[in-house]
Amino acid sequence: MDKAAIVGVAQIKYERRKKDQIFADMVFDVTREALDDAGLTIHDVDNVVTVSNDFFDGRTISGMAVGDACGGQDKNISTVSGDGTFGAFYGLMRVLSGYKATIVVAHYKGSEGDINITTNGMFDPVFHRHLGIDAVSSAALQANAYMTRYGIREEDIAQVSVKNHGNAKNNPFAQLPMDITVNDVMKSRKIAEPLKLLDCCPISDGAAAVIIAGEDIAAKCRKKPVWVRGVAHCCEEYFLGDRDLSNPVALREAATRAYAMAGIRNPIEDIDVAEVLEPFSYMEPLWLEGLGFCEPGAGCSLITKGITVMGGKLPVNPSGGALSANPVLVAGLARLIEAALQVRGEAGARQVKNADTALAQGFNGPCGQSHCVWIISGTK
Repeated sequence: MDKAAIVGVAQIKYERRKKDQIFADMVFDVTREALDDAGLTIHDVDNVVTVSNDFFDGRTISGMAVGDACGGQDKNISTVSGDGTFGAFYGLMRVLSGYKATIVVAHYKGSEGDINITTNGMFDPVFHRHLGIDAVSSAALQANAYMTRYGIREEDIAQVSVKNHGNAKNNPFAQLPMDITVNDVMKSRKIAEPLKLLDCCPISDGAAAVIIAGEDIAAKCRKKPVWVRGVAHCCEEYFLGDRDLSNPVALREAATRAYAMAGIRNPIEDIDVAEVLEPFSYMEPLWLEGLGFCEPGAGCSLITKGITVMGGKLPVNPSGGALSANPVLVAGLARLIEAALQVRGEAGARQVKNADTALAQGFNGPCGQSHCVWIISGTK
């Protein structure tokens, strides 16, 4: 088997706190909705991948807490402890190796933990952890390295927040849809130099699911199959000091491999819409550079020139992106879902005209240590 497609998708509205739902409630809802979206029953699915993390969930073997809610009974079920794009990658491999259909579900409740304490645990316990470094402070280091290298101003980065929060107004699942200005971003409370409150993603609760199937199952599904044309991932060094934080090496390599698989020769011409994982505003232009949409240091100019806005040549994050809702682990899967909805022509008010080929990207680890890039299309 060499063809697989996304045939069902679901996500719930992302909120600061879902006090009326536990993990299993959210997972059950998106599992049922993804099956309904595909026109399948749980009996058509013979493999389940859950995306969760023991530290974020506050329990060991976190995937077991949602195994029944996602239909894992009497099925091969396994867990990916990382971003949802990597969970979907594993689900894709399962289908390409012979399973009929895989459902991939991701969940996260940021309201039930402390992201600073939890993400401190991803750093080296001997040399770095005692410094108190976490996801936010490490991102600030990367932002400084990137902006200093290319002479990028804070106002340039702020444009990303303005664009994406504005786009979120068209997304019923977004947590923070709002009209803001560059001046609003600049005046917002400083979090970690140079990042301000409106440069940073919110704490979010949420869940999402996708169903990936082979050609036989895809042929009988209710919705238009979204075919996987290319996908790849790559990882670089663990220690931040061993990396050039202004140069996303792993992303560039993953994109190169995914483009080669999909037959993409010129990304800015061949791709119609992109959903990239940008929990901090500086990440969008940096990731766009790594994805080959422009030269290093020119990412912010894509916004300034109107290329990445709605109606531009390459709309980026028409959903509002992670700046508008960032349930960790789920957020990358949401990027893939949003890209699939664009290809289907079912993105509603955030639909990009004539979108047939889309890119989705997610990452794991501090400052984008590893990246996963997907190219999907309405044609095989």
